[in-house]
Amino acid sequence: MEHLFAPWRIRYILAPKHEGCIFCDYIKENEDKDENKDRKNLILYRGRTNFIMMNRFPYNPGHLMVSPYKHVGDITDLTDEELIENIKLVKLSEKVIREAMEPHGFNIGINIGSVAGAGLEEHLHTHIVPRWNGDASYIAVLSDVRVIPEALEETYDKLKEIFNRYLHLTEI
Repeated sequence: MEHLFAPWRIRYILAPKHEGCIFCDYIKENEDKDENKDRKNLILYRGRTNFIMMNRFPYNPGHLMVSPYKHVGDITDLTDEELIENIKLVKLSEKVIREAMEPHGFNIGINIGSVAGAGLEEHLHTHIVPRWNGDASYIAVLSDVRVIPEALEETYDKLKEIFNRYLHLTEI
């Protein structure tokens, strides 16, 4: 029998669940844009109308979300400016993840409404999930367990460095 050991996961298992909207609350919690607070909240980038953050309970390592600052639950509630920046940040996120993690593919999507799989249906967000051949292993199928082989903070630091480099070269 093999044992899976991921001691860093216990703090997420035992942590109190967030009440409210993580997207609104995490952005407001750090209105002074302190990099340490953004790191704690896994916020990688703040744009004019949208921001990028890591998923605290990722489907795979590097699972990011792009979300508008505006608290809306449907894509039709976004302005053209918000929608354009959202897709530009999705594109940038894919580029950064591709460089940092070399995935074989991606799942990119928006779940609108709980019936469509939205865990937080009140605040729209686009998922960017890197995929590798074999990442849906037997353990996920048989045990409803996902093994994330890298600590969130390590992934954050790796991605943040690349985001910073790209953002100095381009305008969103």
